[in-house]
Amino acid sequence: MDKTKQLAIAAIEAKASLVTQVSDAIWDYAELSLQEEKSAEKYCEVLKKEGFTVEKGICNIPTAFSASFGSGRPVIGLLAEYDTLSGLSQKGGALEEEQVVPGGCGHGCGHNMLGAGALAAALGVKAYLEQSGTPGTVILFGCPGEEGGAAKAFMARDGLWKSLDAALTWHPEDANEVVTGSSNSCIQTQYTFHGIASHAAGAPERGRSALDAVELMNIGVQFLREHMSDKARIHYAITDGGGRSPNVVQPRATVLYMVRSNHVSEAVELQKRVDDIAQGAALMTGTTFEKKFIDGLADLVPNHTLESVLYRNFEALGAPEYTAEEHAFADALSKTYPGSDALPGIGPKFDPAVAGQVKELRKKAGHAMNDFLLPLYQGKAFSPGSTDVGDVSWLTPTAQIHVAAFPNGAPGHSWQNVSCGRTEIGHKAALHAGKVLAAAVVDLLEKPELLQQARAEFEKATEAGFTCPTPMDAVPVVAD
Repeated sequence: MDKTKQLAIAAIEAKASLVTQVSDAIWDYAELSLQEEKSAEKYCEVLKKEGFTVEKGICNIPTAFSASFGSGRPVIGLLAEYDTLSGLSQKGGALEEEQVVPGGCGHGCGHNMLGAGALAAALGVKAYLEQSGTPGTVILFGCPGEEGGAAKAFMARDGLWKSLDAALTWHPEDANEVVTGSSNSCIQTQYTFHGIASHAAGAPERGRSALDAVELMNIGVQFLREHMSDKARIHYAITDGGGRSPNVVQPRATVLYMVRSNHVSEAVELQKRVDDIAQGAALMTGTTFEKKFIDGLADLVPNHTLESVLYRNFEALGAPEYTAEEHAFADALSKTYPGSDALPGIGPKFDPAVAGQVKELRKKAGHAMNDFLLPLYQGKAFSPGSTDVGDVSWLTPTAQIHVAAFPNGAPGHSWQNVSCGRTEIGHKAALHAGKVLAAAVVDLLEKPELLQQARAEFEKATEAGFTCPTPMDAVPVVAD
């Protein structure tokens, strides 16, 4: 690391206790999507005290915020998340499942660490800008509702990300790597049918069954599966069957649909066909229905230029190091779930040569924590999951990294992940992610040719234009 980057790294190390305190506080709050009042307020309070210009409630989302420092261009965005998952309350640092609050929430995706790591990066870049006098602006964006609500997608609809020269982020994982490849786009829509209640035996002709409408809609979608792209997926859940009495014609029923496709434009078209099926089901049953948009996420647009910048800095900083006690904890935790011997990372899934290299690295590590950096992989890759980082990537060059915060093969959205998030292993992940991101931002601020290359690659990849899956009249909500 050169001297200018050391300014950022030193600032993060000096603020390490603050960063880990924030991570632990967000872990304790454990607030669900779009309900992160304490978490957002904590970030705004800390950032304001650290000299950032803070704006709350951006894009009309109460728990969203921005915190900026510096002036002029380039403008680099850092993305923070801080929502949690229901039903995953768990004691931190425990080796067995032990709820803190019965039925409560927990950070099974590590968003307490994610936000704290982004905060660390912002603090590091701020120190660099102050001490070097380099022009440029860093903005930390508080992005609520990643697990349900997709704030970044609503921000994309409002054009927020167009103002950035680049955006960087990270996610806790079981591996240290630079993320590449695309993902599924996803649209969630809730359909609530309204019928007429009646005695199912005494006066069935007077009833109009909302539950029949839901069932007919589901049948219609089943037949649609034969006539859609093999890359597309449609999932559903009946969230309200209308009651528990079979001798009542159900006057109300609700079904939640999730439409996925590799490309957002295809998902939008497929969603229209699902809407038509809902209308047909209502017509067949003499019912009406209300449609509520929940969220819509675009597919990821990779940017190899930014990925390379991140990798060079990750390589220079290495991977987090662990104590004997931390290794012992991770080794013991890895025995509580299947799949702890799986090869980590994106590359091994798509390239046998990379898989061979990672296999050797795993063997050399000798422990459940992956204390090594995976090889840079920039071939074709695809994740069947969805993330609202995709919407950002359609409006500005975007890249992200994974940092090991869990033992190898730890299942996503698990009590094991919640447990790790309140340990030194989790603290190290957040701080290390902050250092890698901050060092990469310094490169982007000092070397305009990198941003030019990233922009050229972005323009070519998105020349078809962004098909926004979020309607202009939609507001962030979670499903009933």
